[in-house]
Amino acid sequence: MSLPPVLQRLRIPVIGAPMFIAGNPKLVIEQCKAGIVGSFPALNARPKEALDDWLSEIESTLAGCPDAAPYAVNQIVHRSNDRLDHDVETCIRHKVPITITSLRAPNDVIPHIHAYGGIVLHDVINVRHAEKALEAGVDGLILVCAGAGGHAGTLSPFALIGEVRRFFDGPIVLSGAIASGNSILAALAAGADLAYIGTRFLATPEASVPDRYKQEILRAAAGDIVYTDLFSGVHGNYLKHSVIAAGFDPLNLPKSDPKKMNFGADSGAEKKVWRDIWSAGQGVGQIDQVVPVADVVAQLAREYTAARQRLSLAS
Repeated sequence: MSLPPVLQRLRIPVIGAPMFIAGNPKLVIEQCKAGIVGSFPALNARPKEALDDWLSEIESTLAGCPDAAPYAVNQIVHRSNDRLDHDVETCIRHKVPITITSLRAPNDVIPHIHAYGGIVLHDVINVRHAEKALEAGVDGLILVCAGAGGHAGTLSPFALIGEVRRFFDGPIVLSGAIASGNSILAALAAGADLAYIGTRFLATPEASVPDRYKQEILRAAAGDIVYTDLFSGVHGNYLKHSVIAAGFDPLNLPKSDPKKMNFGADSGAEKKVWRDIWSAGQGVGQIDQVVPVADVVAQLAREYTAARQRLSLAS
């Protein structure tokens, strides 16, 4: 099955993953101008009225860039997200081309997005979630596998993509420690259509995170990533040193109460997740400098092309 038209005009087959706190119009614009899908979580625009301004800024800037890739907005489909209706309505009004949904199958959201020609990609961490999303009518799946930054699963990408491809021949985006052009090609070889990259873009001037966060990304390796559900109620990957700085022992973290999962308007201020306890994927060990988004994408493109040529010659 071919990709939807909106995903066919990319420089390299990459979607910049939406990142809490870090994602902002400038980051998205630079990703799109560089030729990959740029995205941000709707909840990053605070107060909620700012979302309209963010979308207008992105649209007006990209309107002057005919070769720019499309952009996406991430919606947290969870009962505690008291902004969901507002944020979806705002995105529908702007006809956001790609909506990325997370946590629960977006049954009520999909018809409204399809009505104006938008597409929906849904985050999943296992086969059961994938089946539910497809039953809801999503256009594609984002397989969030072991090693991905933020909320992530534990399955090997080879295991999950292999099982999902047995019943779904549509668009698949693969996530999990992808930080180089080699990994992008590996994702495609495994059966994906696109790679999902987040952590690599934290170490850019455009990302809305403190400089010390970016420096921690540079010093960290895969072994410095802690997987826990303590901080948000959903399992995710975090930088060990930020966990320690927040007063926790990474080797003795208690489990959270799933009933306390909260993605409401005040949750970030209360929990200080993402802001003080920093998320990152296991691909951090491949990041050694803070450079602009344009340079990151250019390097990924060079590596991706070189990897394709190397394998072509080997065959």
